Amino acid sequence: MPPGSSASTDSLSTLPPRQRGLPVIVALGCLIALVGLVLMVISGLAYRTSLWSLGVAFRILAVGAWTALVGGVLSLGAAILTRPGTQRRGFIVALVGVIIGLGGFGYVAALRVRASQVPPIHDITTDVTNPPTFSAILPLRAGAPDSAGYGGPAVAALQRAAYPDIAPAELPIPPGSTFRVALAAARNMGWEIVAADSTGGRIEATATTRWFGFKDDIVVRITPTERGSRVDVRSVSRVGRSDLGTNARRVRRYVAALERSV
Repeated sequence: MPPGSSASTDSLSTLPPRQRGLPVIVALGCLIALVGLVLMVISGLAYRTSLWSLGVAFRILAVGAWTALVGGVLSLGAAILTRPGTQRRGFIVALVGVIIGLGGFGYVAALRVRASQVPPIHDITTDVTNPPTFSAILPLRAGAPDSAGYGGPAVAALQRAAYPDIAPAELPIPPGSTFRVALAAARNMGWEIVAADSTGGRIEATATTRWFGFKDDIVVRITPTERGSRVDVRSVSRVGRSDLGTNARRVRRYVAALERSV
């Protein structure tokens, strides 16, 4: 044994805990939380690129959420063990694991709670008696699980009960000016304009969600009134029984944008 090697080993063994390697529970908790987050992210991105079906995507999302929870709980325990004042390394890493793990699981749990709080519909319109109809978008919806046809009184009743505030925009300007305002507002919303007919007072567009890439179709109808113009909007999903309130929020934002423009 080389001279001094025993002394060097003894010195290393007496180093304070903070100067040694990262505790296993810290690394393991953060790693598991990260794996869960990655599964959650790719569940949507892979569906968006048609790598797998929506059913598979939702199952992977659930697995990712539960995996993130396990990592978050382990990281929470690690954060307690390595909290400031304990002279143990890894508190910041453990805290990152807590945020990733519990945050990721919490996000998915919040989506499930939201789904339970909204009606199982995916078609929202400002005119449930005579909803605007699609024309140019119909070929793009060919093969879509959800029909472009309106569901009738049953859907109307569910919408009225859940979203009683959904109403058309009444603008004090003529239809021609309203059309320009409506088209500009649609573009500002980030929608892909499919058709814009100034003569008929109609706009058809598609909105795509960032994560899963779900496509919802929108039709805007402008009609003259004694005081100016009335704008009706309808937003319909292509996939899914429930939209988690997405179409209602979209219609609200659009109507509010129109009213702010005049």
